[in-house]
Amino acid sequence: MRRFLDGLYGAAGLLAGLCTIGVLVSVLAAIIARQLSMNIPGTDAYAGYFMAAAGFLALSSTFKHGEHIRVTLLLNSLQPASGRRLDIFALAVGCLLAAAFAFFSAKLTYDSWQFNDISTSNDATPLWIPQISMAVGTLLFLVALIDELIRRSRGLAAATSQQTHE
Repeated sequence: MRRFLDGLYGAAGLLAGLCTIGVLVSVLAAIIARQLSMNIPGTDAYAGYFMAAAGFLALSSTFKHGEHIRVTLLLNSLQPASGRRLDIFALAVGCLLAAAFAFFSAKLTYDSWQFNDISTSNDATPLWIPQISMAVGTLLFLVALIDELIRRSRGLAAATSQQTHE
């Protein structure tokens, strides 16, 4: 199971990287088209879609590599047992918030699909297509938080960037 979850987080991180390249390609296409007095409809919108996808898809991988910003000043000032309990509490609250975020992201995507909601920009993209990355990214982030909550509850150390890069 550990190998599967780590592979899932890694795949999401890889997709996030590809979406970042998508931002670059969209912006470069718009710049080159403007220099040639041409217009490629939707390049700005697609750059935004790719940027949002990159951010959401990177959530789980970034979290599991210990790269999310955390306020460790309080945790480090506590006794190890108290710090562990506070960390578990914070992860539990994070799970609740991420569950709500994942639910409403999936609901938004479903509603956009059901009502055939399209982009108001000149690309007229059905909005459920770029919203899928948000729903998948928030769901994977929830899975990563639950995974870490279980790990910490079992007494395992929190994931850090140094541990995951070794």
